[in-house]
Amino acid sequence: MLHAIERLRWLPFALACVLIVSLGTVAQAACAPTIHDGSAYTVCEFEPDAAELELFNLDGQGQPFATFANLSSALAQEGKQLTFAMNAGMFDDNLRPIGLYVEDGQLAKKLNRRNGKGNFHLKPNGVFWIDGDKAGVAETDTFAKSGRKPKFATQSGPMLVIDGNIHPKFSVDGPSRKIRNGVGVTKDGRVVFAISENVVSFHAFASLFRDGFNCDNALFLDGSVSGIYSTEIGQRGGFLPLGPMVGAYKIQ
Repeated sequence: MLHAIERLRWLPFALACVLIVSLGTVAQAACAPTIHDGSAYTVCEFEPDAAELELFNLDGQGQPFATFANLSSALAQEGKQLTFAMNAGMFDDNLRPIGLYVEDGQLAKKLNRRNGKGNFHLKPNGVFWIDGDKAGVAETDTFAKSGRKPKFATQSGPMLVIDGNIHPKFSVDGPSRKIRNGVGVTKDGRVVFAISENVVSFHAFASLFRDGFNCDNALFLDGSVSGIYSTEIGQRGGFLPLGPMVGAYKIQ
């Protein structure tokens, strides 16, 4: 949880945030503090047709990037500056995704439709995908039936919002309270990434996407390990080793 002094320190920068992403495209992707139903969040919005978002997991030697710093360093060697990053899906002890993962059109992990314990298996779970100038979030079975083969995709769970409805297993007074991050897509196609500054319930977090940002579909990405980075606000969380990440960069 951020202290009040910390919030005041980064607030002017967050309000002024403009992310410049890959291929020299300028995206008005404001990363700004947001209050919803009494809880504080940091929210970053992207227009997918003006910003090329990508997923990252393994480096050129086949080893997980694990940290935003490692990802930033690897991109710098290619003449790119990381401008935004967030953890993007659940992973195993080797930092590999446990569900569907597609990077640059290459299938690294097949769709996971098994039953099990934990948040990933709190069904329905879902998929966040990016394909050119479009992006979306879809419940796993819906994604499978669509036949879509996007350039980037990551599976996580549970879904937060499904066709305008909050996940049926979330209760308003649910006892689980954690730092949480997730992604949704608005009715007009904007991609919304959010991370809570304080511990929140699943229901409260889902409400942020549905009622605060008009997202028909939104997906939980992770909890206690969650983190975000941008050149304007620096890094918040994400200091433990991470699996898949979503990021944007600019050519230096």
